[in-house]
Amino acid sequence: MEKVYENGLAHRLRKLGLDVRQQHPLHVFDEDGTLLGEFFADLYVENRLVVELKATRSVANEHIAQLLGYLKSGRIETGLLINFGAPILHVKKYLITDQPPV
Repeated sequence: MEKVYENGLAHRLRKLGLDVRQQHPLHVFDEDGTLLGEFFADLYVENRLVVELKATRSVANEHIAQLLGYLKSGRIETGLLINFGAPILHVKKYLITDQPPV
């Protein structure tokens, strides 16, 4: 079901005029900047937002860790975790910044 939701959401976002790439490869870097490989974002929107889609009964810690890992290793600041499989739609935004706390 995830692929159907991915296609539907990508279609709706494109209709709004947004640049949406499905299963888009993003580089994964080590802390020292060494390129380690790549992962594939379910959706990559406007070259700055990773959207991870799920179709499960509930969001698990592993799903959150997966998205946070993508953001950190891909050096991307913003991500959305969307779960279409629960009785109530789950949408949560995650941010990772390099800014030190004030």
